[in-house]
Amino acid sequence: MGLNPPSTHPMPLSTVQQRTDASPLTKASASAARKARFWDRIARQYAADPIADMAGYEATLRRVQSLLSTDQDVLEIGCGTGSTALRLAPHTRRLLATDVSARMIDIAREKLAAQPVPHLSFTMADADADAPVFGQEKFHRVLAFNLLHLVSDLDQALSLAVQALRPGGLLISKTACISEMNPLIPWLAIPLMRAIGKAPHVLCFNGETLASAMERQGLEIVSVERHGTRGKDIRVFIVARKPA
Repeated sequence: MGLNPPSTHPMPLSTVQQRTDASPLTKASASAARKARFWDRIARQYAADPIADMAGYEATLRRVQSLLSTDQDVLEIGCGTGSTALRLAPHTRRLLATDVSARMIDIAREKLAAQPVPHLSFTMADADADAPVFGQEKFHRVLAFNLLHLVSDLDQALSLAVQALRPGGLLISKTACISEMNPLIPWLAIPLMRAIGKAPHVLCFNGETLASAMERQGLEIVSVERHGTRGKDIRVFIVARKPA
């Protein structure tokens, strides 16, 4: 969630009706509820933790800004506490930022109240399930930062993102590729942390596997990049286009 996660954690238009923070997700699945509980519990800590690689974060922001314009409607899925949405919204016509966690959205709206951006809005949505929120072919850009390894079903989440894109639109993503880490982390450390409630469910794949999953959904890979500045960078930045 967010372009670069805090150092302590592995790591959603006017036509959309806003949900109240206390309301359950529409047609929420058990999986969505589990995800929401985890992120609700750590939201304040997540918001307070520093970004692990600030230079890499800023490099990615600049790259994303170069792909946006003020005549575009943009969707962000998995926006976390909204810091990246606040930075990117001025470069769009309208940005709808969504997250499965009510507490994350609470914090994002607090930030928005302190730093108003008229064409930015936050609402709850599950990247695995909320097609009604995302809509059909409404957005010129869909953003997914530090999210795709956290979804329950990668193909389903990508399919919904593609459905939300207009023909010719771009999916812009930055994703932690867990299988590129030391094998002890995905196969030992993360399962142990999950068992004691200290880590969320994660998908283990590498950059090539992620790009292949996007191609399965009909996307054309435009660019594959790494923006990290501190040691090995496991976070792959992929730009993929929906055919016109």
